[in-house]
Amino acid sequence: MKQFQERVAVITGGASGFGKEFARLGAALGMRLVLADVQQDALDATVAELRTQGARVIGLRVDVSKAEQVQALADAAIEAFGEVNLLFNNAGVGAGGLVWENSQKDWDWVLGVNLHGVIQGVRIFTPLMLEAAAREASYEGHIVNTASMAGLLNPPAMGIYNVSKHAVVSLSESLYQDLALVTEQVHCSLLCPYFVPTGIHQSHRNRPADLSNEAPPTRSQLVAQALSDKAVTSGKVSAEDVARMTFDAIREQRFYIYSHPHALAPVQQRFEDIVGQRNPGDPFAGKPQVRDELVAALRG
Repeated sequence: MKQFQERVAVITGGASGFGKEFARLGAALGMRLVLADVQQDALDATVAELRTQGARVIGLRVDVSKAEQVQALADAAIEAFGEVNLLFNNAGVGAGGLVWENSQKDWDWVLGVNLHGVIQGVRIFTPLMLEAAAREASYEGHIVNTASMAGLLNPPAMGIYNVSKHAVVSLSESLYQDLALVTEQVHCSLLCPYFVPTGIHQSHRNRPADLSNEAPPTRSQLVAQALSDKAVTSGKVSAEDVARMTFDAIREQRFYIYSHPHALAPVQQRFEDIVGQRNPGDPFAGKPQVRDELVAALRG
């Protein structure tokens, strides 16, 4: 996609983090915007900010884990602007701890947002894009799915998050191959950010009451939360930087988007372990003191 002026972008998780920066950049490029978020006050503030800058934007409160709400989002986008050119399946939440300590409600929440939210976006919006492409030879469509470097690696005490993001990687690579079979007008990309200050470490603020645990967090969950707080807030690459990288990739029809290319070294090592039939390597080989601290914290 080379042209953004007057094109229509739908952005889930559009009120904060990457989503908000996608919206700001899209507005600056003259796009018409449909923002979805589960946090109403942040959504209202973002819509108001963009409108003061002259953007044509609507906002809807959407829980992307609910298929009917994603369908309502698509219906609203078509009613408001007639078509969708660019879809950011971006909404996401974070959680951690030793993988066997995650409750059923933890799994339902994390997979509901991180995986099923992307599934619903792909399932509902892709046919709309293909229909538009069939009607108009000049139509261009693009889907960006937000995964994570945790979709290419398996850091410890993050198993539930890793699982959700690995599934998004697989879904997105499958989408890329399937689209190539049927169209030259609709493309997709996979965003795999590393630690970027986005607020995802505080995503429990929007956790639904019916998916909240009655039991207090385990030791490992508290440790994982502390590690996430430190890693995310200390990130040097900004969400705005990642938005620019992502739009550049859309222009160039690049599939893989990395916020921190240097983080690919352990990805390469992981795949070499797989091909070489070796046991998974030590993720802390270069920083043994981090493993020592984590072991001490978990063992008390």
